[in-house]
Amino acid sequence: MKTAPPFFRHGPGPFTRLIVFTCLSCLLIVEDLRFKRFHEVRQVIGTIIFPLQRIAYAPTSIYDEVRNFIIHFNLLEENTKLRQQNFENQQYLLRFHALEAENFQLRELLGAIDRIENNSETKPVLAEILYTPRDPFSHKITLNKGIYHDVQLGQAVIDDKGVVGQITRIYPFSAEVTLLTDKNHSVPVQVLRNSLRSVISGTGKNNELELRYLSINIDIQAGDLLVTSGIGGVYPAGIPVAVVEKIEQNPTDDFSRVVSSPVAGVDRNRQVLILSLIKPPIDATTETVKIESKHK
Repeated sequence: MKTAPPFFRHGPGPFTRLIVFTCLSCLLIVEDLRFKRFHEVRQVIGTIIFPLQRIAYAPTSIYDEVRNFIIHFNLLEENTKLRQQNFENQQYLLRFHALEAENFQLRELLGAIDRIENNSETKPVLAEILYTPRDPFSHKITLNKGIYHDVQLGQAVIDDKGVVGQITRIYPFSAEVTLLTDKNHSVPVQVLRNSLRSVISGTGKNNELELRYLSINIDIQAGDLLVTSGIGGVYPAGIPVAVVEKIEQNPTDDFSRVVSSPVAGVDRNRQVLILSLIKPPIDATTETVKIESKHK
């Protein structure tokens, strides 16, 4: 007896199979919910297929790891760049503040130059401080102007507020300035309020000057402004030097001690002005009379 080929065989219909599998599914669901007999089976099946799940998810996990590594690397690189940029911006900001302060001081010095140039007796030269000595007891600074720039010994050095010091040593391209506060430096001054003349000296301290050998009953008060008197021909008259801070009087002494603070920024400047006294022009008539007198 001949049998039909396999592709001509007919099994249960699709609808019949749907009903059978639906009933079987319902039976398994009821059995699992009511009798809890498939929990161990699921554990065994899950243990068996777990490696297969890991293998199936491996490409996705590798992709996520690579993506996270690239993102992390990019964040590190961006963070490094931002740190570097922040550091550079901080440097630019500090330079900006320094330049702003220097620009302000230069504007003040230009104003001082304009005021000085109105006085025909002096000629200002702008100079920059090269360095200060490391010795805390030496109150001196070195400027970038010297003999080559017509700087001479004894010339006064000022800033926009007042006297800073005096040229005490010169070199071809630099000069040394002894500051007001040096204990070996003195300046002839007078009290602006009553024109009382005296000599102010340094004490070796950064912010202290002293008027010595003044009688106890002398007319001087705290707050008085001391200016150069012009005596000696080194400092032009009328330049602020110091402000009287306190007057110490001891009844057993014949003299009072007057403590003052310098007006100029003797320890804060970067640029200063060197003043040189301009000799008055020679009168031709006077010179002729002198020559004739010599011949006679």
